[in-house]
Amino acid sequence: MKILLVTDAWKPQVNGVVRTLTKTVEECEKAGHVVEVIAPSDGYFTLPLPTYKEIRIALFAKRDVERRLVMFGPDAVHIATEGPLGQAARALCLKWGMPFTTSYHTKFPEYVNARFPFIPTQLVYKFVREFHNSGGQVMVTTPSMVEFLEKKEFNNLVPWARGVDLTQFRPDIRFNQGDEFGPDVYEGLERPIFVNVGRIAVEKNIEAFLKLDLPGSKVIVGEGPQLSELKRKYASERVKFVGAKFDQELARYFSDADVFVFPSRTDTFGLVIIEAMATGTPVAGFPVHGPIDIIPGSKAGVVDDDLQKACLVCLELNRDNAATHAKNYAWEKVAEDFVSYLVPETEPQRRLRWRRARRALKLAGAPWRIFKKGVRRVGRFVKTGR
Repeated sequence: MKILLVTDAWKPQVNGVVRTLTKTVEECEKAGHVVEVIAPSDGYFTLPLPTYKEIRIALFAKRDVERRLVMFGPDAVHIATEGPLGQAARALCLKWGMPFTTSYHTKFPEYVNARFPFIPTQLVYKFVREFHNSGGQVMVTTPSMVEFLEKKEFNNLVPWARGVDLTQFRPDIRFNQGDEFGPDVYEGLERPIFVNVGRIAVEKNIEAFLKLDLPGSKVIVGEGPQLSELKRKYASERVKFVGAKFDQELARYFSDADVFVFPSRTDTFGLVIIEAMATGTPVAGFPVHGPIDIIPGSKAGVVDDDLQKACLVCLELNRDNAATHAKNYAWEKVAEDFVSYLVPETEPQRRLRWRRARRALKLAGAPWRIFKKGVRRVGRFVKTGR
């Protein structure tokens, strides 16, 4: 298929949504599909997201999105985010009568409320619900999120899980498995090591982890708008902020830890949970969406309203169980499910739709082209007298 993916979250952003989308595109292309991605980094005018300068959103892009949509002529359209590009693509699909699917990656209303408490979550849910209900299938991270959003009156919900790269995140890279991977990345810190990896932002609830009374050391891996604040309050010999890590080095920060702590209450899945498990590190979290879909019954972690208790129990778990459980999550299956949920048009429908759309787009631009052509002719006349 020719698949158009429209997303406000894309490289160079570093987060779970971007990793999910890039790996899905990669696997779709391996399977023979042609994927066109429209993202803020495509040369559009962008502004930093309020309170989050690392994320830039594209403005005034609707005309170019329309041009690219029509000229690509996709068999299926997927709109991954509710931002300006997603809004533009949704409006255009509705205009041209093109079926489309969407995905729900983050508890956006809770995310907004965490930063702007004066904005009611109910109001934001109304906006998000209208966005998703106007399309086809809404791909949601977990079965528990399906149930949650059904109560919020979302329609056409289907579970779409996440995957883990088992060649990058694996148990044999842990520091005591041999010399080829180097010494312990936490060398010099008191054990046990409790680590959190991800965006350092208020909605991630990292302070709940930092407040815990735990033995050993706490390590925060990542960057974000709350980094300087948390550093001022908590940095010490037993609490280290090491910045963002990537690729094999990132995998080592997972594997060399004793427990991965996931304090977020707003994530809908938590890709870092299965990345930690894949390296053999058990995970402690609250009993909320994401952790409750991955951890219970796995022997790979603990969920509890008492996060301190969950962390301490994880120290007693067998690391082999975590690595085994992570093998249930493969990116190939994620991509297969993604494609199965799309709403492709038949070849005759597609050809007719985009032929009409291209003709309309050409006619819409005709006055401007005629004006430019006239200006050029006047310019030549003035210059040559002919």
